[in-house]
Order: sequence, then structure tokens, then C-alpha cells
Amino acid sequence: MIVHLLMAGFLAGTLSPLELARDTQDRPALERLVNEAAAAAARAPKDAAAQFRMALASSYLAEVEIETHDKKAAQQAAVRGIHAADQAIALKPDDAENYRVLATLCGQAITDMLSGLNYGPRAKDAVSKAVSLAPKSSAVWMARGVGNYYLPAQLGGGAAQAVADFRKAIELDSRNAEAWTWLGIALRKENQDAEARRAFGKALALDPNRVWVRQQLEKTPAK
Repeated sequence: MIVHLLMAGFLAGTLSPLELARDTQDRPALERLVNEAAAAAARAPKDAAAQFRMALASSYLAEVEIETHDKKAAQQAAVRGIHAADQAIALKPDDAENYRVLATLCGQAITDMLSGLNYGPRAKDAVSKAVSLAPKSSAVWMARGVGNYYLPAQLGGGAAQAVADFRKAIELDSRNAEAWTWLGIALRKENQDAEARRAFGKALALDPNRVWVRQQLEKTPAK
């Protein structure tokens, strides 16, 4: 237990404030960080990096809102970030990360059929562009997998396709904790609970502060 706590503290020290707030589901801290990023982006409208940081912070806040079952707040955070992502792309159209975060935000903005029709195609187009720009990016393949996880199989997505994407992300970077997490989620949907638990365990070994992963592990049957 002592070793585990020491390791958690060490890893926490390597995380940015944004990542740590996301991992611990600290919504007030995330809201503060988003507002700070928004102010910085407003002061530097021609700075692609500033726009990207605003988009990324918004995606982390939306992620936690989804994890804590507040879809309306998640959509509001995501829509706020989409504008910044669009600005980042306009300023730096050859950066795959800008498209990746846009795809993530568009997916997070979907709460019903209508918003799906609006944001779904944008998410798919953005992640496809990201893959074309950075085919060896683990983060891009992880984002593609999340999109495919939520996309119905009859439209080319589904859990099986998502598993393949997450495995590709892990092949490119075995320390991508998010890819291990989503691999576990997709495997559980495929009724592969034992393998899903192993994936969640790997994710926690890489990022022991991630509250949501612990929650996913706890809800996955041991047998």
C-alpha cells in the first residue's frame, strides 16, 4: 500500500494541473482552468497554441461532466471548446492535434439524435483528417477508437472496430493510459470481462489517480 501511494504521488507530480483535475474529477478546478485558457485565447486570437489549449481544457471538462452524468453541462463545455478548436485549425491547418481535439469535442457535444446529426459528421471528418496527418500518433488512434465505439456497427463503427483502434494506439505507445482504459470499456461491451479488467489494471498502473478508471474496474464483473 505504501509503495502504491508513493508511486501515485510520483506520477501525480508528472501530470499537468489540467490532467490532474481531470483524473480526480475536480470540476471546480477544471472550470477555473477552462476560464483561464479562454481568457488567454481571447488575448491571443492569432495564437494557434492558445486556441488549442482552450479547446483541450474544454474537452477535459466535458469528459468529466460525462463521467459524472451531466450531459447538458458536457455539451455546453464541448460547444464552447469547438470554437477554439476551429480557430486553432484555421491558424494551423496541418497540425493533427487540432483535428483530434475537434473530433473529441464534437463527440462530447452529442446528447441526442439531433445533435448527433449536427456533430457526428464533423467528428468523423476531423478524426479522419487527424489520422491522415499523423498516422503514427497513439492519441489520434485512441480518439478514432472512441468515435467508433459510439458509432453504430451498421455505420462502420462498433465495439469490435473500436478494439482494433485501441490496440493500434497501444501498439504505437504502450504507456497510453487512455487507450488502455477505452480498450477495457470496448472489451467489456464485447463481453470479454476478464481481458477488460486486465486493461483497466494496466491503465491504473500507468495513471493511478484516474478516478473514472477505478469506477470502470469496479463495475466490471470479475468472472
